[in-house]
Amino acid sequence: MIEEKEYAQRRTRFAKKLKPHSLAVLFSAELKTRSNDTEYPYRQDSNFYYMSGFREDKAALLFVKGAKKTKIYFFVYKKDKTEELWNGKRLGVAAAKECFDVDDVFEYNELSTKLKEFLEAKRRLYYDFGLDYSKVKLLKRYAKNIDTFKNAARKIQKMRLIKSQAEIALIKDALCITQEAHHRAMKKVHALQYEYELQAEIEYVFKKEGAYSDAYTSIVAAGNNANTLHYIDNSAKINHNDLILIDAGCEYDYYASDITRTISAQGRFSKAQKELYALVLRVNKVIISLIKPGVLRSDLQKKSEQLLCEGLVQLGILRGSVKKLLKKKAHKKYYPHGIGHWMGLDVHDACPYKDKKGKEIPLKSGMVLTIEPGIYIDAEDTNVAKRFRGIGIRIEDDILVTKEGCENLSVGIKKELKDIEILSS
Repeated sequence: MIEEKEYAQRRTRFAKKLKPHSLAVLFSAELKTRSNDTEYPYRQDSNFYYMSGFREDKAALLFVKGAKKTKIYFFVYKKDKTEELWNGKRLGVAAAKECFDVDDVFEYNELSTKLKEFLEAKRRLYYDFGLDYSKVKLLKRYAKNIDTFKNAARKIQKMRLIKSQAEIALIKDALCITQEAHHRAMKKVHALQYEYELQAEIEYVFKKEGAYSDAYTSIVAAGNNANTLHYIDNSAKINHNDLILIDAGCEYDYYASDITRTISAQGRFSKAQKELYALVLRVNKVIISLIKPGVLRSDLQKKSEQLLCEGLVQLGILRGSVKKLLKKKAHKKYYPHGIGHWMGLDVHDACPYKDKKGKEIPLKSGMVLTIEPGIYIDAEDTNVAKRFRGIGIRIEDDILVTKEGCENLSVGIKKELKDIEILSS
């Protein structure tokens, strides 16, 4: 759990980044209609949650900066017994004043009035450039004197790059649940017939252990379906000799996990499957071993491509000089994606990869990223020996950069061939 003290410190840090005589506004996420009068489950906007820890809609934060000092105001929806009867309890202004370390709290319906009042003497306005048009229109209505508009989201996303100890603890909690889910899938796979049955076993654990939901739509891809990178249909029958690529992680208390394991439907890998799996696993381990402060993600990407290309040549899947194949990007046919991405409040954390000058940001202690090499060989690829066709393998772990190197936060989730085969038998 993240305490209000930490959220208050984040707001203070953000306020210091604002120029004098400016105003910054952050909005909560809107409810999203599924159909007619039903909505999707509500999830707070990640940047707003990062700055507040507040989980209700119809809320806003205002940062009003003068020459030096900043006043911070919180807006929450009013208490309404009739609405609460249908949609649940609201915190309300009185309770919010007790919970949040801000200068004052107002009802959300006062936001327009306060914006008009505070914007009158300001020169800069910070807001999320991804806001929906109705909110942008509201801001522009009172921004007549504003001569500079800045993207508040970018500043917050940069702050989100370095995780606090409390955030890391929540990611570990999410991974404990995800570990149980993947191990359950390994144990149950031999008794199941369809991809969706395996998905149900995984997501049962997520809910049973108190996760909010999956952190993204689970991928359960048997056989050649694994060669569709974003396969989420999860409806096919599992054949006896299939490998099954499972990319699934839960979201716990707003923090994500993101894990991929590749298992065998029958509990045993064929010789060809073992050869490809061993190659991907080796690359996974080597790249993780290279992670430390100062390293560039682009260098990890290059190294992963080199290692996979060398392995593909050794297996006869690619032919020729590794150097020339890399230059022609021949390996990208079988490894088309990146080595990993930031992870945190979002499974693909919306944090920058480059600084304002366009220079790549090196790894720093406190960053969390995924490492996920893979090989994908389509069933119809006649350029490859038949025994390799229809195999897709990815092995993904969640890595914390530390002062001295890194910590594999998902180290407990089985990925050695012998361990997977034992669990799956």
